Amino acid sequence: MSIFALQSIAGGFLDEDMEHFNKNFDDWCIQFEDYEEAMDIMQTLENQETIDIVEITPLSYPKYFFNALQGTIYTTRQIEDDIICVVEPVMGASFRIAICDLKTKNVRLTKTRYKSIPSIEGAFANFGE
Repeated sequence: MSIFALQSIAGGFLDEDMEHFNKNFDDWCIQFEDYEEAMDIMQTLENQETIDIVEITPLSYPKYFFNALQGTIYTTRQIEDDIICVVEPVMGASFRIAICDLKTKNVRLTKTRYKSIPSIEGAFANFGE
């Protein structure tokens, strides 16, 4: 499961107006189902050398695929059919581990709260073992 987007080498994803680049990938960004379709559109744009075609996946950009996932995501990994994320639900809140199911698109947060990234690293690294 992946989609393709046009990204400026300076950062940002091409918006649907095909003139501006959004800092974050969202519903307003132009997206393609395959690389060839993205290449066809890119070839119609000026300054092609400043644009890359990037693949967006649940592992690389989980917020796009899991609408219920809120907050700042610091790291992700995949375990079978789940994307596991370290999340800060709101700025200044304790960190949590989010489990995002690829099949159902459900998101759940573990009950344990962590005060800092170093305190959650061990739990994240050993999650599911």
